[in-house]
Amino acid sequence: MLLTSPDHFEVAYVINPHMEGHIGDVDAERARAQWDALRAAYERVGMEVSVVAGQPGLPDMVFCANQTLPYLTPGGQRGAILSRMHAPQRKPEVEHYARFFESEGYEVTGLDPDLPGDFEGMGDALWHPGRYLLWGGYGYRTDRGVYDRLGDKMGFPVLPLHLEDPDFYHLDTCLCPLDEHTALVYPGAFDDEGLATIRAHFARVLEAPEHEARDLFACNAHSPDGRHVFIQRGCTETNAMLREAGFEVVELDTDEYLKSGGSVFCMKLMYW
Repeated sequence: MLLTSPDHFEVAYVINPHMEGHIGDVDAERARAQWDALRAAYERVGMEVSVVAGQPGLPDMVFCANQTLPYLTPGGQRGAILSRMHAPQRKPEVEHYARFFESEGYEVTGLDPDLPGDFEGMGDALWHPGRYLLWGGYGYRTDRGVYDRLGDKMGFPVLPLHLEDPDFYHLDTCLCPLDEHTALVYPGAFDDEGLATIRAHFARVLEAPEHEARDLFACNAHSPDGRHVFIQRGCTETNAMLREAGFEVVELDTDEYLKSGGSVFCMKLMYW
Protein backbone atom coordinates (compact mmCIF):
# COMPACT_ATOMS: atom_id res chain seq x y z
CA MET A 1 0.00 0.00 0.00
CA LEU A 2 1.02 3.61 -0.53
CA LEU A 3 1.18 6.66 1.71
CA THR A 4 2.40 10.17 0.96
CA SER A 5 4.46 12.04 3.54
CA PRO A 6 2.78 15.11 5.08
CA ASP A 7 5.87 17.33 4.78
CA HIS A 8 3.92 20.10 3.05
CA PHE A 9 0.39 19.43 4.31
CA GLU A 10 -1.67 22.49 5.22
CA VAL A 11 -5.02 24.08 4.44
CA ALA A 12 -3.99 26.72 1.92
CA TYR A 13 -7.24 27.17 -0.03
CA VAL A 14 -10.90 26.07 0.05
CA ILE A 15 -12.09 23.45 -2.45
CA ASN A 16 -14.60 21.60 -0.24
CA PRO A 17 -16.94 22.66 2.60
CA HIS A 18 -14.77 21.12 5.33
CA MET A 19 -11.90 23.49 4.55
CA GLU A 20 -13.95 26.59 5.36
CA GLY A 21 -12.41 28.45 8.31
CA HIS A 22 -9.28 26.29 8.45
CA ILE A 23 -6.81 28.12 6.20
CA GLY A 24 -3.53 28.30 8.13
CA ASP A 25 -5.05 26.28 10.98
CA VAL A 26 -3.11 23.01 10.69
CA ASP A 27 -0.70 22.04 13.47
CA ALA A 28 2.10 20.56 11.34
CA GLU A 29 3.78 18.73 14.23
CA ARG A 30 0.51 17.12 15.30
CA ALA A 31 -0.34 16.23 11.69
CA ARG A 32 3.02 14.48 11.33
CA ALA A 33 2.49 12.51 14.53
CA GLN A 34 -0.95 11.42 13.31
CA TRP A 35 0.47 10.32 9.97
CA ASP A 36 3.24 8.38 11.72
CA ALA A 37 0.63 6.63 13.88
CA LEU A 38 -1.40 5.72 10.79
CA ARG A 39 1.64 4.23 9.09
CA ALA A 40 2.59 2.28 12.21
CA ALA A 41 -0.95 0.92 12.53
CA TYR A 42 -0.87 -0.43 8.97
CA GLU A 43 2.52 -2.01 9.55
CA ARG A 44 1.26 -3.66 12.76
CA VAL A 45 -1.44 -5.52 10.80
CA GLY A 46 1.15 -6.74 8.29
CA MET A 47 0.85 -4.19 5.49
CA GLU A 48 3.99 -3.31 3.53
CA VAL A 49 4.02 0.49 3.20
CA SER A 50 5.63 2.46 0.38
CA VAL A 51 5.92 6.24 0.63
CA VAL A 52 5.83 8.93 -2.04
CA ALA A 53 7.37 12.17 -0.79
CA GLY A 54 5.01 15.13 -0.50
CA GLN A 55 6.01 18.09 -2.67
CA PRO A 56 6.21 21.85 -1.98
CA GLY A 57 3.14 23.74 -3.09
CA LEU A 58 0.95 20.61 -3.14
CA PRO A 59 -0.59 20.52 0.35
CA ASP A 60 -3.33 18.00 -0.53
CA MET A 61 -0.94 15.48 -2.05
CA VAL A 62 -1.02 13.66 1.30
CA PHE A 63 -4.48 12.40 0.28
CA CYS A 64 -3.00 9.85 -2.10
CA ALA A 65 -6.23 7.97 -2.83
CA ASN A 66 -7.23 10.62 -5.36
CA GLN A 67 -4.61 10.77 -8.13
CA THR A 68 -4.87 7.27 -9.63
CA LEU A 69 -7.01 4.15 -9.96
CA PRO A 70 -4.76 1.07 -9.71
CA TYR A 71 -6.19 -2.17 -11.07
CA LEU A 72 -5.37 -5.83 -11.51
CA THR A 73 -7.13 -7.64 -14.36
CA PRO A 74 -8.32 -11.24 -13.97
CA GLY A 75 -5.44 -12.14 -16.28
CA GLY A 76 -2.91 -10.61 -13.90
CA GLN A 77 -2.14 -7.35 -15.72
CA ARG A 78 -1.33 -4.48 -13.34
CA GLY A 79 -2.15 -0.96 -14.37
CA ALA A 80 -2.97 2.51 -13.09
CA ILE A 81 -5.38 5.01 -14.62
CA LEU A 82 -4.33 8.59 -13.97
CA SER A 83 -6.82 11.06 -12.55
CA ARG A 84 -7.90 14.33 -14.09
CA MET A 85 -8.24 16.42 -10.94
CA HIS A 86 -11.20 18.78 -10.65
CA ALA A 87 -9.45 21.58 -8.72
CA PRO A 88 -6.60 23.32 -10.58
CA GLN A 89 -4.58 23.43 -7.34
CA ARG A 90 -4.38 19.63 -7.35
CA LYS A 91 -3.67 18.87 -11.01
CA PRO A 92 0.16 18.85 -10.61
CA GLU A 93 -0.06 16.04 -8.03
CA VAL A 94 -0.81 13.38 -10.63
CA GLU A 95 2.59 13.29 -12.33
CA HIS A 96 4.30 12.21 -9.11
CA TYR A 97 2.11 9.10 -8.87
CA ALA A 98 2.54 8.36 -12.56
CA ARG A 99 6.28 8.14 -11.96
CA PHE A 100 5.79 5.91 -8.92
CA PHE A 101 3.64 3.39 -10.75
CA GLU A 102 5.91 3.40 -13.78
CA SER A 103 8.78 2.52 -11.46
CA GLU A 104 6.70 -0.38 -10.11
CA GLY A 105 6.19 -1.79 -13.60
CA TYR A 106 2.55 -0.77 -14.00
CA GLU A 107 0.95 0.12 -17.30
CA VAL A 108 0.11 3.77 -16.69
CA THR A 109 -2.56 5.48 -18.80
CA GLY A 110 -4.51 8.72 -18.70
CA LEU A 111 -8.09 9.37 -19.69
CA ASP A 112 -8.72 9.52 -23.42
CA PRO A 113 -8.05 13.07 -24.69
CA ASP A 114 -11.47 13.22 -26.37
CA LEU A 115 -13.26 12.33 -23.11
CA PRO A 116 -14.57 15.43 -21.31
CA GLY A 117 -14.88 15.70 -17.56
CA ASP A 118 -12.91 15.05 -14.41
CA PHE A 119 -11.98 11.88 -12.53
CA GLU A 120 -10.49 11.65 -9.04
CA GLY A 121 -9.24 8.10 -8.81
CA MET A 122 -9.97 6.11 -5.69
CA GLY A 123 -11.57 9.09 -4.04
CA ASP A 124 -14.62 8.25 -6.18
CA ALA A 125 -13.85 4.84 -7.72
CA LEU A 126 -13.87 1.99 -5.20
CA TRP A 127 -13.16 -1.66 -5.93
CA HIS A 128 -15.63 -4.13 -4.46
CA PRO A 129 -13.58 -6.50 -2.26
CA GLY A 130 -13.25 -9.92 -3.82
CA ARG A 131 -14.90 -8.96 -7.14
CA TYR A 132 -13.81 -7.35 -10.41
CA LEU A 133 -16.45 -4.67 -9.88
CA LEU A 134 -16.06 -0.91 -9.51
CA TRP A 135 -18.28 1.47 -7.57
CA GLY A 136 -18.25 4.89 -9.22
CA GLY A 137 -19.23 8.04 -7.36
CA TYR A 138 -20.03 11.13 -9.41
CA GLY A 139 -21.55 14.57 -9.11
CA TYR A 140 -18.88 16.75 -7.49
CA ARG A 141 -15.35 15.65 -8.47
CA THR A 142 -15.92 12.98 -11.13
CA ASP A 143 -18.15 13.05 -14.20
CA ARG A 144 -20.60 10.25 -14.91
CA GLY A 145 -19.41 9.72 -18.49
CA VAL A 146 -15.91 8.75 -17.37
CA TYR A 147 -17.20 5.47 -15.97
CA ASP A 148 -18.90 4.48 -19.22
CA ARG A 149 -15.62 4.86 -21.08
CA LEU A 150 -13.57 3.09 -18.42
CA GLY A 151 -15.98 0.18 -18.30
CA ASP A 152 -15.94 -0.18 -22.09
CA LYS A 153 -12.15 0.02 -22.35
CA MET A 154 -11.15 -1.99 -19.29
CA GLY A 155 -13.89 -4.61 -19.32
CA PHE A 156 -14.96 -4.24 -15.71
CA PRO A 157 -18.55 -3.50 -14.68
CA VAL A 158 -19.14 -0.12 -13.04
CA LEU A 159 -22.00 0.68 -10.67
CA PRO A 160 -22.46 4.49 -10.74
CA LEU A 161 -23.67 6.28 -7.61
CA HIS A 162 -24.85 9.89 -7.71
CA LEU A 163 -23.65 11.94 -4.72
CA GLU A 164 -26.29 14.28 -3.29
CA ASP A 165 -24.60 16.27 -0.49
CA PRO A 166 -21.54 18.56 -0.94
CA ASP A 167 -20.12 17.49 2.44
CA PHE A 168 -19.77 14.02 0.88
CA TYR A 169 -18.01 15.18 -2.27
CA HIS A 170 -16.12 11.92 -2.84
CA LEU A 171 -17.60 8.43 -2.70
CA ASP A 172 -15.01 7.40 -0.12
CA THR A 173 -16.58 9.84 2.37
CA CYS A 174 -19.92 7.99 2.40
CA LEU A 175 -19.30 4.39 1.26
CA CYS A 176 -16.73 2.07 2.79
CA PRO A 177 -16.66 -1.50 1.43
CA LEU A 178 -15.39 -3.55 4.37
CA ASP A 179 -15.41 -7.02 2.83
CA GLU A 180 -17.17 -8.75 -0.03
CA HIS A 181 -20.48 -8.84 1.82
CA THR A 182 -20.37 -5.80 4.15
CA ALA A 183 -20.38 -2.05 3.58
CA LEU A 184 -20.49 0.97 5.87
CA VAL A 185 -22.53 3.86 4.44
CA TYR A 186 -24.06 7.20 5.24
CA PRO A 187 -27.48 6.87 3.51
CA GLY A 188 -28.14 10.61 3.30
CA ALA A 189 -25.35 11.06 0.75
CA PHE A 190 -27.19 9.02 -1.93
CA ASP A 191 -30.41 9.15 -3.89
CA ASP A 192 -32.91 6.29 -3.52
CA GLU A 193 -31.63 4.48 -6.60
CA GLY A 194 -28.03 4.56 -5.41
CA LEU A 195 -28.89 3.31 -1.95
CA ALA A 196 -30.96 0.49 -3.44
CA THR A 197 -28.00 -0.51 -5.64
CA ILE A 198 -25.71 -0.67 -2.62
CA ARG A 199 -28.20 -2.80 -0.71
CA ALA A 200 -28.57 -5.14 -3.69
CA HIS A 201 -24.82 -5.88 -3.82
CA PHE A 202 -23.90 -6.07 -0.13
CA ALA A 203 -25.66 -8.58 2.10
CA ARG A 204 -24.96 -6.44 5.16
CA VAL A 205 -25.11 -2.63 5.10
CA LEU A 206 -24.16 -0.74 8.26
CA GLU A 207 -25.48 2.83 8.49
CA ALA A 208 -23.30 5.45 10.17
CA PRO A 209 -25.19 8.19 12.05
CA GLU A 210 -25.15 11.64 10.50
CA HIS A 211 -22.93 13.36 13.08
CA GLU A 212 -20.22 10.70 12.90
CA ALA A 213 -20.36 10.55 9.10
CA ARG A 214 -20.47 14.30 8.49
CA ASP A 215 -18.20 15.61 11.25
CA LEU A 216 -15.88 12.66 11.99
CA PHE A 217 -15.73 11.05 8.53
CA ALA A 218 -16.83 7.69 9.90
CA CYS A 219 -17.33 6.28 6.39
CA ASN A 220 -13.84 7.36 5.34
CA ALA A 221 -12.67 4.34 7.28
CA HIS A 222 -10.64 1.54 5.73
CA SER A 223 -10.42 -2.21 6.16
CA PRO A 224 -7.10 -3.38 4.69
CA ASP A 225 -7.79 -7.06 5.30
CA GLY A 226 -11.53 -7.58 5.83
CA ARG A 227 -10.96 -7.87 9.56
CA HIS A 228 -9.52 -4.65 10.97
CA VAL A 229 -11.26 -1.32 10.42
CA PHE A 230 -9.16 1.83 10.72
CA ILE A 231 -11.40 4.76 11.65
CA GLN A 232 -11.30 8.25 13.13
CA ARG A 233 -11.35 8.26 16.93
CA GLY A 234 -14.71 9.05 18.54
CA CYS A 235 -17.14 7.34 16.14
CA THR A 236 -18.87 5.67 19.08
CA GLU A 237 -22.07 4.40 17.44
CA THR A 238 -20.34 3.33 14.27
CA ASN A 239 -17.64 1.48 16.18
CA ALA A 240 -20.26 -0.40 18.20
CA MET A 241 -21.92 -1.55 14.96
CA LEU A 242 -18.57 -2.61 13.52
CA ARG A 243 -17.67 -4.64 16.60
CA GLU A 244 -21.10 -6.28 16.65
CA ALA A 245 -20.53 -7.23 13.01
CA GLY A 246 -17.29 -8.98 13.97
CA PHE A 247 -14.71 -6.38 12.93
CA GLU A 248 -11.73 -5.29 15.02
CA VAL A 249 -11.83 -1.51 15.32
CA VAL A 250 -8.56 0.45 15.24
CA GLU A 251 -9.24 4.03 16.31
CA LEU A 252 -6.86 6.66 14.97
CA ASP A 253 -6.77 10.42 15.36
CA THR A 254 -6.80 12.26 12.04
CA ASP A 255 -8.37 15.51 13.23
CA GLU A 256 -5.71 17.69 11.56
CA TYR A 257 -6.62 16.07 8.23
CA LEU A 258 -10.36 16.46 8.85
CA LYS A 259 -9.76 20.21 8.54
CA SER A 260 -8.92 19.58 4.88
CA GLY A 261 -11.81 17.18 4.26
CA GLY A 262 -10.09 13.82 4.57
CA SER A 263 -9.36 10.97 6.95
CA VAL A 264 -8.02 7.42 6.86
CA PHE A 265 -9.22 6.21 3.45
CA CYS A 266 -8.13 9.42 1.70
CA MET A 267 -4.63 9.13 3.16
CA LYS A 268 -3.72 5.76 1.65
CA LEU A 269 -3.80 3.94 -1.67
CA MET A 270 -4.05 0.18 -2.01
CA TYR A 271 -2.32 -1.39 -5.00
CA TRP A 272 -1.11 -4.79 -6.12
